Amino acid sequence: MLELRTPAGPLTVLLWFCGTAIVSVWFVFRAPAFDYRLLCVGALLPDAIDVWFGGARAFHSITVSIAVLLGVVLASAGRKRWRKRALAIPIGMMLHLVYDGAFTKARLFWWPLGGVHFQDDPLPVVSRGILDLPLELLGAAMLVWVWRTFGLRSPARRMEFLRTGRLDPVATIAPQGFRPVRRRR
Repeated sequence: MLELRTPAGPLTVLLWFCGTAIVSVWFVFRAPAFDYRLLCVGALLPDAIDVWFGGARAFHSITVSIAVLLGVVLASAGRKRWRKRALAIPIGMMLHLVYDGAFTKARLFWWPLGGVHFQDDPLPVVSRGILDLPLELLGAAMLVWVWRTFGLRSPARRMEFLRTGRLDPVATIAPQGFRPVRRRR
């Protein structure tokens, strides 16, 4: 059984992975219709599954993330709306690999291409130790930014997010005297 030896306990993975996943996808895609709930599920999935197997295993490899992506694409043939929503899970899984630093262990990252047997690797989130605390604080700061930017203080917007997974930024009011630049055709 894997013993979590981090100072902040089992919560250490939640804020960092959810915060980085939401902020990354928002800045890359700017898609309010994206399901950010499923993105967070995908971002937490590798640790949530591999912890039961005693350390970093198959879900910390890029091949499993690609296989899940391929599975979603094949399962959603002809169902564009479902595909658009379900793609958030493998995207979250791939972001987890990036923000966990899983690529630093090449044999694990490329499993089974580098061999089918696993080393006795702990989860990267466990092996970082005290470094998890600042990462968790950064994740909390990102989630505060998400809370403010998308107006989740409002119960209606919060319920909409919980129901649909969508995040629409709150319309900002331009400073007085501000004129937007108009482009000439």
